[in-house]
Order: sequence, then C-alpha cells, then structure tokens
Amino acid sequence: MKLLIKGGRVVDPANGIDEVLDILVQDGIIVELKRGIDVEEGGARAIDARGKTVVPGLVDMHVHLREPGYEHKETIETGCLAAAAGGFTAVACMANTVPVNDNTAVTRLILESAKAAGTIDVLPVGAVSKGLKGEELAEFGPMKEAGAVAFCDDGNPIMDSGLMRTALESSRKLGLPILSHCEDLNLSRGGVMNEGDLARELGLKGIPPAAEEVMVARDIILADLTKGNLHICHVSTAGSVELIRWAKARAVSVTAETAPHYFTLTEEAVNDCGTNAKMSPPLRTAFDREAVKEGLRDGTIDAIATDHAPHDAASKEVDFPQASNGIIGLETALPLTLRLVDEGVLPLDGAIAKLSINPSRILGLSKGTLSKGSRADMAIFDGKREFVLQKAALRSKSRNTPFDGWRLKGVVEFTIVGGRIVYEKKD
Repeated sequence: MKLLIKGGRVVDPANGIDEVLDILVQDGIIVELKRGIDVEEGGARAIDARGKTVVPGLVDMHVHLREPGYEHKETIETGCLAAAAGGFTAVACMANTVPVNDNTAVTRLILESAKAAGTIDVLPVGAVSKGLKGEELAEFGPMKEAGAVAFCDDGNPIMDSGLMRTALESSRKLGLPILSHCEDLNLSRGGVMNEGDLARELGLKGIPPAAEEVMVARDIILADLTKGNLHICHVSTAGSVELIRWAKARAVSVTAETAPHYFTLTEEAVNDCGTNAKMSPPLRTAFDREAVKEGLRDGTIDAIATDHAPHDAASKEVDFPQASNGIIGLETALPLTLRLVDEGVLPLDGAIAKLSINPSRILGLSKGTLSKGSRADMAIFDGKREFVLQKAALRSKSRNTPFDGWRLKGVVEFTIVGGRIVYEKKD
C-alpha cells in the first residue's frame, strides 16, 4: 500500500526540517521526502495537506489507560482512540492498574489488549515497586524483556530513599529510565490543592510547593550518586524548575516533563472548574505557571506529557476533598501546546519536539521522526482552524476536563501509524 501526503508544511525537529514537501509512504515506511512527487509516480492514495502541518506522530510518555481494573473509567481501546484523535501515535501507560503492572503477565496483557485495539502503539511502564507499595523492587529485567519501556510508581511517591537509589542503579544497568512522581507525603498528606491564600479562603487543606521540590532535590542527588536515568514527572513549581536547571548545568542525568494544565491553568481554576481542577500535583500560582513556561523555553523541561487521567462522573461529582485527582488530556494537548507558539514561548518546531522526538529519546524509542526509511507515524493538523471544545464529543470514555467550552486552535485531521490511517476527521 502506498500513501502520498501532498504539499504540507513538514516540521520534523529531529532532522531540522521545516518546509513544504511531499511525503511518499510505501508498506508503512517513509520512502521519499521531496517536492513534486506525482500521484501517478507513486500510484498512491493522496492526501491534500496544503495549508496543513505534517509532523512526526506525537508520543505521550505519561498516560493512564486504566485497563486492567478500571475499565469503567477508560479502556485501552477508548484511550487509544482518544490518543489518535489528538495526533498521538504512541503512548506510555502507567502501572497503577488492578492488578498493578509489576510483573510480566500484566505487561503482556496490556500489549495484547493494545494489539487487539489495533490503533496506536501502547508502551507499558512497569512499576518500580511491587504493588506500588514502595517496599520491594519489582522485577525490572523480566518486565523489560516483556516490553516495559520505563519504570514508575506514578500516583505513589517512593518515600524510601534506599529503594530509590537501588531503582536508579538498576536503571543504569538496564538502560531504561525511572520516572519519578516527586511528592513528600509528610508534607502533602491530607492536602487537596495548592497551599496558599485561596486554599485558606476555601477552607481546604493545602499542599506546599516544597512537597514536590524536596523530592526533586533528593532524586537529583541520587541520580548524581548512581549515574542512573532519572526523569521527573509532571513538574508544577518554580522551585522544581530551578532545581532541574541546576542539575542539568552540572551534567546530572535528569530529564523532565510538564503537562499542559501546568502551563495553562493556575489554582484559580478550582473556583471555576471545581473538582475538574483537582490533580496531583495540584495547580499552582501564576508565578509557577510562568516559571514552567520558562523551563520549556530554555530546555530545562524536555517534554510535554498529558498525564491523561480519566475518571467516571462518580469519582468527580463529590465534595472537593473526596474527588479523585486528574483530568483527561489526550485530545487537548496539541491545541494547548500551540498556544505556547502563539505566545512566543516556543517556536513550532520546539513545541513539536517536546511532543515527539524528545519523549521518544527519553524512553529510548525509534519514534518521533519523519526520517527517510523510518516507520510512517505522523499527524496532519490545521494549526489555524479554531474550534470550541465540547466534552461530550471527546473520544475518551471519561469527561473530566476543565477545558469544556474553551475556544482552541489546532485541529488534527489525520493520524497515521505505520502507513495506516487510524484517525481521519470527517467534518
């Protein structure tokens, strides 16, 4: 099968490409990138991409697909459909399922379910500790052999510094990263939103920025000690950004991600969105939001990941302290990231890099590029087209988003995985 993408603005940060080109795909592989490829020459189905942007398939290194165990919130199939609609061709799914992905049987089950869904690539993230209890290291080697691409106890911080040290030492030997949920439970326990004046006004217990920053500092020190592969998840505070910047200046092996809600929203969203603004770590202040943007701008923060966390209505339609943490994000990540381009925080290629090649490199994947000879994973979007987000139209099984009713810009029109069109916008 041949596919010809005609006349799009091809943006491939991995190869420094930003120009109008045609792309010819044959048997799932990119075989040519140049101007003026004729349909007759390729004998291919043609996609008219004039006025559109063609980018490597987006890679989300931090999602919760909920299966197995929480299929009423999301399944691998529905999560993959949502991802494809957002331009993602691969997602890395966290281990906090039931049963926990701390063994090869669950890793293989996830991969089998993803294969049955037949949409995008699903990359299992194994647990750092057995049962996510933070007491005993999971079996990294067998999970890697089964298909795990990283290890993380996301949702549960690893409070035991000795265990974290051992995990980082193992990560160095295996060549896979430890993705760290940085939270000191002694500082955050019982908190439900950012500590500050607003929390006091609302009568809600706060979580200080230090709860994140103390653990970021600890993990950086341990990464320097062990020379392990450390990745900091969902950075939300100015202090964390500064600590990571300091570590990188000293050549510590650390990378970091943030999520669109941390560079878009502040704690004030709790007033407007209620429990759809409750997440872990919590939304912070405008000062923190600007620091996160600066971290993206100067390269301190390497990647943008959604932390897609679907929840059923019963988990959110309760009093704020009892509500589950998290929001969905696969179908809003690209439009929200494009706002950074409009604001001048990032150039377009820089924004796309943080959604494609950078997370791919962190996870050691051969993805995130449109190189000749690479697998044809790509997204085609109209960066000028505006739309009003309607949560009822989202493909995720859950609807917990604070962006319902927002006017956004950037519509995905095609998502292609291995030369197959897995998503095509019909209107």
